[in-house]
Amino acid sequence: MSQEHAFYRSKTFNRRKIWLMFLAVFFVLMFLGGRLVYLMVFCSEYYGQKAEDLHERERDIKAARGRIIDATGKILATNKSVCTISVIHSQIDEPEKVIEALQKELGLSEEEVRKRVEKVSSIERVKTNVDKETGDRIRAYGLSGIKVDEDYKRYYPLDTMASTVLGFTGADNQGILGLEVKYDSYLQGTSGKILTLTDARGIEIENAGETRLEPVNGYDLYISMDSNIQQYCEQAAEKAYIKKQADEVSVIVMNPQNGEIMAMVNYPEFNLNEPFTLIEEMGADGTESADKKQELLNRMWRNPCISDTYEPGSTFKIITAAAALEEGVVSLTDQFYCPGYKLVEDRRIRCAKTSGHGAETFETGIMNSCNPVFIELGERLGVENYYKYFRQFGLTQKTGIDLPGEAATIMHKQENVGPVELATISFGQSFQITPIQLVTTVSSIINGGTRITPHFGVEVRKTDGTLVETFSYDKRAEICSVETSETMQYLLEKVVSEGGGKNAKIEGYAIGGKTATSQTLPRSEHRYISSFLGFAPADDPKVLVIAIINNPKGTYYGGLIAAPVVKEIMENILPYLDKS
Repeated sequence: MSQEHAFYRSKTFNRRKIWLMFLAVFFVLMFLGGRLVYLMVFCSEYYGQKAEDLHERERDIKAARGRIIDATGKILATNKSVCTISVIHSQIDEPEKVIEALQKELGLSEEEVRKRVEKVSSIERVKTNVDKETGDRIRAYGLSGIKVDEDYKRYYPLDTMASTVLGFTGADNQGILGLEVKYDSYLQGTSGKILTLTDARGIEIENAGETRLEPVNGYDLYISMDSNIQQYCEQAAEKAYIKKQADEVSVIVMNPQNGEIMAMVNYPEFNLNEPFTLIEEMGADGTESADKKQELLNRMWRNPCISDTYEPGSTFKIITAAAALEEGVVSLTDQFYCPGYKLVEDRRIRCAKTSGHGAETFETGIMNSCNPVFIELGERLGVENYYKYFRQFGLTQKTGIDLPGEAATIMHKQENVGPVELATISFGQSFQITPIQLVTTVSSIINGGTRITPHFGVEVRKTDGTLVETFSYDKRAEICSVETSETMQYLLEKVVSEGGGKNAKIEGYAIGGKTATSQTLPRSEHRYISSFLGFAPADDPKVLVIAIINNPKGTYYGGLIAAPVVKEIMENILPYLDKS
């Protein structure tokens, strides 16, 4: 190959290489240009918003939580103005002065404040639920980098009243117990926002202003609880609790016609404004472990009226009697004989009156609360029929009360019920139900036979009073006949006027009711639950009251210690209801 030929070949190769490089650069530039046009023209809105977001600082404005208002118009839960204290690291000019001021005003340790002040973040929350006076003092220091935002804290004007019913909220103002959590979606409202512009260093731009998205306040919840009736019940429960040195005393007052609950007491109650402070009766001394303290708190917050099951004892004889009447296996004049016990297979099941009641009719049998009479009613019904009425009366399902944590009835499986189990069930032992289930079922039997749903919620309204929603609740008619209902009204009035419930008798009022004394497990510990369930007027019930005394000391018979509690409550609330 000649030297000239090699030269031309090399020149041609270099020219091709240059063209290839040119084309590659050209297409890359075309691609980048097209991409730039796409981003600037077609994506300008998206990236403009992204850029704006990078230069905006966002702070929440808490919505005012809706109030809880009772049947008389009294406010049971509302809000107090408080402040949230935050720091913005990039805006702090005098960190030591900021640390000193926050430590002094908020009562925090220097280490804790310094950690938050020196943390590099867009905004760091130091403390929430700070009272407004403290917030104003911090604002008055005029130190850059501190933000004091208005906030709300839940406040309960009556402190301990109906604590396990109302419940309380957490640090974020969200419901975590009772009606506060059940109706949280109505009460909580929608938070607003404050948007401020910042530069690339995160420092707010002066005179740039701020954008505010105003919060939407929560709705007010109106409930059927009457704070006056609640107070009467709490006072009566406290007296019984102290006098009988009981573990706890529970009271429910309900309208048996529609299921509206006027009062629900679980004494001792805790302070709703300090829900993490254990009540003295819990026995905590401050040295318990975190797990032990949480266990005690959970017990303190628990609502026994709906979450605890117990053996109802003789108050359950109302259900047995209603089932027997409905099935037609007994009449008021049927004859029985009580020698003080009844043999069931190899078991001798005794009556409360160990010497026996002798000859008696069904009517006198229920007045005497005679176990052998009800054992025989259970035998006449048989297991299959008994369980049929369990289902028909609604005992196999929860009541549907508008409170969280309702427990279900604990009952034998039907196939496991023999003669002994049937006998003990018939007078209210060897199974467990909740107090709310008992009062709901009895209400349904004495109100003409309509199964009602117990509830507190009546309606929700806006702050200005505009109606948002009225709540409705399930009813199921004809769980028993009107005739059976009227007969039960008559029989239970006899229990109070002439039988074992005479300590609940009130002059001028026809009261119906039933006493009960049941023993808790294990039987060897000799712990009892004393109760009385009463209603008035007997022939057209408008109010039903149950009082349950858990583990009373000394005398423990329901007719002697629980009936007087119900009498005291009714002596106060019946004249009050007559006027309202």
